Amino acid sequence: MADEMTVPLLPCGSIDEIAKFYGVLGFEQTHYQVRPNPYIALQREDLQLHFFGLPDFDPEQSYGTCLVFVPDTGDLYQSFAEGMRAAYGKVLASGIPRMTRPRKRKNTGDLAGFSVVDPGGNWIRIFPFPKEGNSSVGETAEGKLARALQNAIVLGDAKGDHRQAARILDGAIAREQDSAPVVDLVEALVYLAELVLRAGDAERAGALLTRVRETALDDSDREKLADALANAQVLEDTLGSGQA
Repeated sequence: MADEMTVPLLPCGSIDEIAKFYGVLGFEQTHYQVRPNPYIALQREDLQLHFFGLPDFDPEQSYGTCLVFVPDTGDLYQSFAEGMRAAYGKVLASGIPRMTRPRKRKNTGDLAGFSVVDPGGNWIRIFPFPKEGNSSVGETAEGKLARALQNAIVLGDAKGDHRQAARILDGAIAREQDSAPVVDLVEALVYLAELVLRAGDAERAGALLTRVRETALDDSDREKLADALANAQVLEDTLGSGQA
């Protein structure tokens, strides 16, 4: 058969919180009920997500997740980011809810995906459609620090284990900071700042971002680091809001 459709059904504590958050991202409510059980259906163009409410639900303990494949993750990320800035004055980069930036992952064939973690603790994992012949394993980076960053991204952005990912990067930066290319070092520092911010350590995140600002970069370096430096600014905005 063809033309099948699958719609994820995910848990949450409050369907009203879910409705408000996804409204910020451009979703419209297509169904809402509180009896006999809380249930809400949301849609943004062809993307549909449904949620059911549970009493005393803890989003920190949620295992809810789904994959979403789209033509362009960059365009969708920018649209979500604009909605967050309009509603919250910043892109939510820490806590629940939050959103990660699109970045390549070696365990997905280097597809540049990002995740939205919603108020129910559900991970909505967004990737571009796989290309024909695309391998599930990406290329191994050159350099020890770059390889450590690849491993940290898998743990932090795919598994959600930001503490272990931070430990990996901490050790690699300590060992390789004097010999690694400056581009690799800055990328690692920015991602480490994001990880420790997720863990609630705003002071250390600020110190890492200060180190990034104080690192000497030429025009070529800045061009290569455009995404990382944009992420650093998002993290600075989060810290500046006092809501890390």
